[in-house]
Amino acid sequence: MPRLSLIATCLLGLLLWTAPAHAREISIPPWGSGESRGEDLSIWLVTFSPGDDVPSWWGHGSLVVEDKRLQQQRLYNYGMFTFNDTMLARFAMGRLEFWVGHSSVGSTFRYYQSEDRDVRIQELNLTPEQRVIVAKRLADNVLPENREYLYHHYNDNCVTRLRDMIDVATGGQLKEMDRAPGRMTLREHTRRYTAVNAPMSVLLDFMMNDEIDHPITKWEEAFLPDELEMQVAALQVKGADGTQQSLAAKTWNYYESPTRKRPPAEPPAWGPWILALGVALGGAAVGLAAWERRGSRVARLLLALENVVLGLLLGIPGTALFIMWLVTDHTVTYRNENLFLANPLTLLALPFGVALMWNSAKARARLSKVWLVLAASGVLGVVLKVLPPFDQDNWRLIALILPISVGMAGAFGLDRVLARLRGSSRASAGRGDAVPSLKTP
Repeated sequence: MPRLSLIATCLLGLLLWTAPAHAREISIPPWGSGESRGEDLSIWLVTFSPGDDVPSWWGHGSLVVEDKRLQQQRLYNYGMFTFNDTMLARFAMGRLEFWVGHSSVGSTFRYYQSEDRDVRIQELNLTPEQRVIVAKRLADNVLPENREYLYHHYNDNCVTRLRDMIDVATGGQLKEMDRAPGRMTLREHTRRYTAVNAPMSVLLDFMMNDEIDHPITKWEEAFLPDELEMQVAALQVKGADGTQQSLAAKTWNYYESPTRKRPPAEPPAWGPWILALGVALGGAAVGLAAWERRGSRVARLLLALENVVLGLLLGIPGTALFIMWLVTDHTVTYRNENLFLANPLTLLALPFGVALMWNSAKARARLSKVWLVLAASGVLGVVLKVLPPFDQDNWRLIALILPISVGMAGAFGLDRVLARLRGSSRASAGRGDAVPSLKTP
């Protein structure tokens, strides 16, 4: 169940609304009790654009039911969860339950407007019978015995639930249209939506395995609110008179941000920049090692500091990834090829780097072994890509981390080479002193 790690801050989650579990009285709306007539009902798909914080980067979606005759409206939201003492543990283990709630339409729209996020509305072109089905199902879903579900970022989230509801209402027409191949993989969609923050984007990339690298359909792309919105706008359905009509009977904007941009259409081409950063960090280690051999204490401290920082930035995610594979339900982390690049061994660079600041010979020797193993395992991970099972799209991470490991291995290997050269030179000099000189009689 590919959900992102706690370290990655719900590297995935659509907009999460928090509220105490079962805290609200559930009043049955007229469409839930059978009082509403289909011709009086209106069903809206509402799309909220991405926001500024990590959970809202993906945007959000909801359904609205309006009874024009009885002048009642409710907004149904499948993105709610209970924030309590057990929430973090459940999320970390990949077992977080979400639930569907309902709220005032006007207050919800005003909240998103205050966040400077678009509120875009599509009134669905459904028959009166279809409107009754959707409205009744929404009213049933919000009941305490029905409203909880096990969240899955890509396959079962607050937007896929809306997609499934619309598909049932249209007699499967949406899913039939969505059998076509998607534009890109789930990873590529994730990269374009996380492009607002490069470090977090790379971290999320690191945490996820090849489950999100396989070709997908348009149906699977509709885990994103913007994608579902576009699909609803494109779908032609049979109207009450039997003619083909757009599923979006009417569209309008409650609010459109004058400054906020839509997510990029394609994932950013960061590969060359990431490679340049990896080469620069690996090269810096070699340069600092060479400088230190000239007697520079500053170079040693900087080299030690680089190890400490890399132990934090690469070792902690690598260790978390390994643990999540072993003990959680986050299947997106299982058998992740990035463990060839960074893993619990990388975390050792942190304490050994601290010891190197005090010029510990043991720490130096251990760092040499750590980085040599990491460089070798990174190269092995690349070589194994000739085999079909090793198909993870992690070239960005290879471009970043492998040059660092190779550079560090070279930096500490330089010590050994120079030490051997000095030892060999001293041995030669000693042997030369012991040979008696030959004199001509």
